[in-house]
Amino acid sequence: MEVASALRQLIQIPQNVAILSHRNPDGDAIGSSLALRHYLEQYGHTVHVIFPSEYPEEFEALPGAEEILIWDIHTEESKQVLQRKNLLFFLDFNAYNRIDKLGDFVKPLNATRVMIDHHLYPDDIADFLFSDPSYSSTCEMVYRFIEAMDDKIKINPTVGKCIYTGIVTDTGSFRHATNASIFRITADLIERGMNDTSVQDMIFNSQKEKNLRLLGHCLANRMEYWPEFKTALIWLSKKDYETFQIQRGDTEGIVNYLLSIKDVRIAAFIHNQPTVVKLSLRSKGNIDVQEMCHTHFNGGGHRNASGAYSHDSLKATIDKFKAILPLYTEQILKS
Repeated sequence: MEVASALRQLIQIPQNVAILSHRNPDGDAIGSSLALRHYLEQYGHTVHVIFPSEYPEEFEALPGAEEILIWDIHTEESKQVLQRKNLLFFLDFNAYNRIDKLGDFVKPLNATRVMIDHHLYPDDIADFLFSDPSYSSTCEMVYRFIEAMDDKIKINPTVGKCIYTGIVTDTGSFRHATNASIFRITADLIERGMNDTSVQDMIFNSQKEKNLRLLGHCLANRMEYWPEFKTALIWLSKKDYETFQIQRGDTEGIVNYLLSIKDVRIAAFIHNQPTVVKLSLRSKGNIDVQEMCHTHFNGGGHRNASGAYSHDSLKATIDKFKAILPLYTEQILKS
């Protein structure tokens, strides 16, 4: 309560605010950042949202998305903006390495820092910490943050649309990480004027033709299934990226199709990026893919959704992933 009281006093006085989120921002990063921006602007704050890298095209329809600064593209402008800030919000990440070079620039800045995040093992990088991995999404936490500020009246349809975006994407359209509270929040957002159908349409019905062809290629030509480990894999090579002209965000959600296989408990998407091989793991039940990523690939995230990077070749990374599955046989079979 003391933290909430201190922050309540802080935000009631107009500040120069920057909201930062992680590299390769997803729906939760974008939704939470824009929701907080539109909330804070109602107090007269000057607010900029800055991401290390670009975000998927389907989120361009979110109010304020066109004004987001991308560090990789607007580096000098981002530096000038950040040097004027006296209040920083860190959303959907809990360590400076998740924002790469942007983090190196932010570290020495003289500004108050507030973290709102739902990932495990936060670093000590904020003056005020709202961190709880039991929440479905950072967007859910932004809703609770606004509630803690006694400001639910400020959750207008614009704020609600952004919050709902992160809840939908991080719960896989309410297929996991849900509880009664999530549905109460969603009901409240709808009652406050949020159009849930338009958000679903924005996220899931705005694909390009090439995205469907890429998905068909993944399922027909790049999928492997190991029933003895209840595990399925999709992989993509650099050549695949060239053939389908894959851009940032085009592969978002592909790994989730593997979980639709009846007996699959672990789904993996391993793909060749320009300098690293990226792994995205998903699981059902109590299988801890966060521990798998952390122990074997120096990654992390959530129990049922985690990611990592490998500096080995694509083949070597896939071989290593296959090789560690027997270590989790008992956990897999019990799930």
